[in-house]
Amino acid sequence: MNTLSEEYAALVLLVDDQAMIGEAIRRALANQPDISFHYCASATEALATAQQIAPTVILQDLVMPGVDGLTLVRTYRAHPQTRDVPIIVLSSKEEAAVKSEAFAAGANDYLVKLPDKVELLARVRHHSRAYLNQRQRDAAYRALRESQQQLMVLNLELQRLNRIDGLTGLSNRRYMDEVIASEWARAVREQSWFSVLMIDIDDFKRYNDTYGHIVGDEALKHVARTLESWLRRPADLAARFGGEEFTAILPVTPPEGAAMVGEEIRAAIEALRIEHSGSTVGSHLTVSVGAASIMPQRDEHHMRLIEGADHALYIAKRSGKNRLVMADDAAQSQPPTRTNTTR
Repeated sequence: MNTLSEEYAALVLLVDDQAMIGEAIRRALANQPDISFHYCASATEALATAQQIAPTVILQDLVMPGVDGLTLVRTYRAHPQTRDVPIIVLSSKEEAAVKSEAFAAGANDYLVKLPDKVELLARVRHHSRAYLNQRQRDAAYRALRESQQQLMVLNLELQRLNRIDGLTGLSNRRYMDEVIASEWARAVREQSWFSVLMIDIDDFKRYNDTYGHIVGDEALKHVARTLESWLRRPADLAARFGGEEFTAILPVTPPEGAAMVGEEIRAAIEALRIEHSGSTVGSHLTVSVGAASIMPQRDEHHMRLIEGADHALYIAKRSGKNRLVMADDAAQSQPPTRTNTTR
């Protein structure tokens, strides 16, 4: 669109096959600093001209050779670039039926030609101002919608970051607590099994002392990725509990399923063959796993499940590390036996 200096500058496109009418309209609009004028004598070129110059008002002759004026009005309205541009129909007839048909086709106004100069200027300025105001409002609404969408994306990203452990990319402790509480309530309602694994890297302080904290952070990332890869169901959740300790949340999972997943994770981390010369159980990085399963009742708290898995982890550490212990076994403080039952 032409850049005009006035706040409500109008760009008028006159479409009329009579050069005499074109000259008369041009003179009526001449010397108006806020109005620019463009003339098109061919009905077949009207739409292309309107697309090119982007008028703020179209003055459209009602009767033209080749293309009917009302057909042109409908054509403007059907095209995205001109559908909202105000159209003032120029007609030689002052008839209600003709006016009604023009408005039905999409015209905004109706003038009998040649219109009075004062009236023509007033109509052109009024419609142009309304159109430009509407465009400004539409642009403001679009900008607002874009800002709202960007804000929504940023809020979603912030929510995601608030749930994520920055180092490992797993869920953090706070989000883990939320998920456990939610899944516990669901397990109470549905009377389904609910299992938790507590996983701790063996002799990790020795690992950091031997290889340094930067290498230690890389080891934590390897363990996190391996843990997450073995939790295949959408409801399962891997989280960093703190330090070198991780948690696996396993809804709708009975004891045998928890034992199987825990053992798979333990074996997979051992199979990474990450060198650990300071380990007290071998020459590679290993983990100990404590598992607890329960079918919760309404008067029970989910901390019972966490405490059970944590105690089982303690027994796994005390029993020699690099092993899985189930909470039922831990309650008897007996060294655990590996289980190969299916989940």
